[in-house]
Amino acid sequence: MISTLPNSPNVDLSRIRLEIRQLQPQLVAWRRSIHERPELAFKEKLTSELIAKKLTEWGIEHQTGIAQTGIVAIIKGEKLSSETSAKAKVLAIRADMDALPIKEENEVSYRSKHEGIMHACGHDGHTAIALGTAYFLQQHRQNFPGTVKIIFQPAEEGPGGAKPMIEAGVLKNPDVDAIIGLHLWNVLPMGTVGVRTGALMAATEAFDCTIFGKGGHGAMPHQTVDSILVAAQIVNNLQTIVSRNINPIDSAVVTVGKFHAGTAFNVIADKAEIGGTVRYFNPAVGEMMPQKLEQIIAGVCQAYGAKYQLNYRRQYPATINDAGIAELVRSVAVNVVETPAGIVPECQTMGAEDMSYFLQEVPGCYFFLGSANPSLNLAFPHHHPRFDFDETVLGMGVEIFVRCVEKYFSENW
Repeated sequence: MISTLPNSPNVDLSRIRLEIRQLQPQLVAWRRSIHERPELAFKEKLTSELIAKKLTEWGIEHQTGIAQTGIVAIIKGEKLSSETSAKAKVLAIRADMDALPIKEENEVSYRSKHEGIMHACGHDGHTAIALGTAYFLQQHRQNFPGTVKIIFQPAEEGPGGAKPMIEAGVLKNPDVDAIIGLHLWNVLPMGTVGVRTGALMAATEAFDCTIFGKGGHGAMPHQTVDSILVAAQIVNNLQTIVSRNINPIDSAVVTVGKFHAGTAFNVIADKAEIGGTVRYFNPAVGEMMPQKLEQIIAGVCQAYGAKYQLNYRRQYPATINDAGIAELVRSVAVNVVETPAGIVPECQTMGAEDMSYFLQEVPGCYFFLGSANPSLNLAFPHHHPRFDFDETVLGMGVEIFVRCVEKYFSENW
């Protein structure tokens, strides 16, 4: 029998075990509680308090205050013997907790109560899924012979909480052997799983550049160095990096999203400011990006007699999945989720994620779990003031995580 919610896409939920389906109302309640009280990077105190309270109630060992507001829970399988405990594998599951500085426009009962802050990317769902996974695994410790670490991470939206958590030792004591994580994804239909080997999400870098010219009267341009003209030429020429300097097989983006200059219609501005983002998958591309960008800026400025000041900042590296752990997730997902789209292997995005730092340290896989349901008007894109998702996916996420744990610790994996 196919078990679906009213007006939901044709998704077979019968493969989700009964205990997790029965947990669904609680998953929704946790998610909505977190959604109502969104918090920005490194300020996730209410969210952390909720997580710590639940972990304490369930008797789960945990540590708080990692990288300010982060939490790690440790669940030890009861199949461990004294002989095997020292060499038992450790699997980590990561979930991010932070919200965005966006004013919510949804008219729902669980609308944000924190003015100008909103969970517009699904992190409230990620946290609820991780909580549900922790609860289920704690109740079924007899089913796996290893240790599971569940990492509740702050500040994914920036400046990044993964790196400081790693520096604080979250992958140590016991040492993590592999890590998995998911992102609810309104780009895909509800229940569809996007998983691939290699680069899933792009590296992200940012730049700000100030062009210094010589101001003057708009009627006498020969007496000036027009900073707006120079900056405009730079914006145009930066696009040649992708079109003419990068192998067409490699994907990359250079976007100038900020351009500020001038104070009056008849005044040639002496200063112009531009800023933008650089995205790519191949780390080799990242090696040449800062140098090529500055070469173009310097060359244009020299041609027009201007000067410049450039600030180039590397942010998150590319999110690159390990082949073995990606196959683990794929093999599990194909047996859990039955939707018209099924498993989507080519699901790359130029969006970025600091899950990438965890994947640089240990083998792992980050994957997408489709959460859009247009029939319920739940298909607005991420970071939109009306973003929301079909909460049916919460139970799916728990089931996928639990099956990944069970399979990872099985003898034939």
